[in-house]
Amino acid sequence: MGSPIRLLLALLCAAPAAPAPSPWEPARAAPGPRLWGDDPRSPPRSPVQVQCQEAQLVVTVHRDLFGTGRLVSAAELSLGPAACRPSRLDPALNTVTFSAGLHECGSTVQITPDSLIYRTLLSYDPSPGSNPAIVRSNPAVIPIECHYPRRDNVSSGSIRPTWSPFNSVLASEERLLFSLRLMNEDWSSERDLSAFRLGDVLNLQAEVGAHSHVPLRLFVDSCVASLGPGAGTEPHYAIIDFNGCLVDGRSDGTSSAFVTPRPRQDVLRFQIDAFRFAGDTRSLIYITCHLKVTPAEQSPDALNKACSFSKARNT
Repeated sequence: MGSPIRLLLALLCAAPAAPAPSPWEPARAAPGPRLWGDDPRSPPRSPVQVQCQEAQLVVTVHRDLFGTGRLVSAAELSLGPAACRPSRLDPALNTVTFSAGLHECGSTVQITPDSLIYRTLLSYDPSPGSNPAIVRSNPAVIPIECHYPRRDNVSSGSIRPTWSPFNSVLASEERLLFSLRLMNEDWSSERDLSAFRLGDVLNLQAEVGAHSHVPLRLFVDSCVASLGPGAGTEPHYAIIDFNGCLVDGRSDGTSSAFVTPRPRQDVLRFQIDAFRFAGDTRSLIYITCHLKVTPAEQSPDALNKACSFSKARNT
């Protein structure tokens, strides 16, 4: 069957990852006026400027990266392990700008008691000159960090959300607690191990706790498997899509489906057959799911459903 596959479940954020060691201090966003001098040709006080926005980071690099007067080219700069290329070049200011989503370009996230820290790397890889036998500069790697304060922590490990999303606060202002757990074979308790072999069946249980809140019905809007944290990581594979359709059940030889009937309206169970990504030897797979709720008396509809694929009806 091969080596075991390990799974990491997440609702909003994935597990922390440490950045590669570097002698540079991380470049962080800081308030204040722009750092370039009045003369764009003069070396700036800080060659790298970072803006940490709500859903993306913007990194602006002065082409006089080392303050020597030699301007690096945009083609020699890249962002993150995915080597994302610049999105804008300003010849007047001699600057190169990268704009990337917080989970794009191979960035990682670290969760601390007070912050979410997104990290990536700005890489300088000098191209060979006219004489490839000699070099005039060395490669460089500059760590980039964006720090975001955490709010309303309801985390209990990697399988619970690390903060309450805006749409989880209903009119009564009561906090909802979402969870996503790997269960044992009879669904009686959480599974102790997260390792599986090909041919095994994964039992996943999504649940919402609302205490004294009005009755709620839970749905799994989407689930994506990937080899890195975050649903946008490549490669990725959609397990649940289209607002609650378990599309993994369409694959040949699979029995993936939602479990019916529900034990309660605020609990939803589904099973998927174990898999790994073709052509990749890594055994750790991240599963990121988006959960949502509606009032229990509201009937399921096109945007709020839990549907399994029927091979008999091909629908």
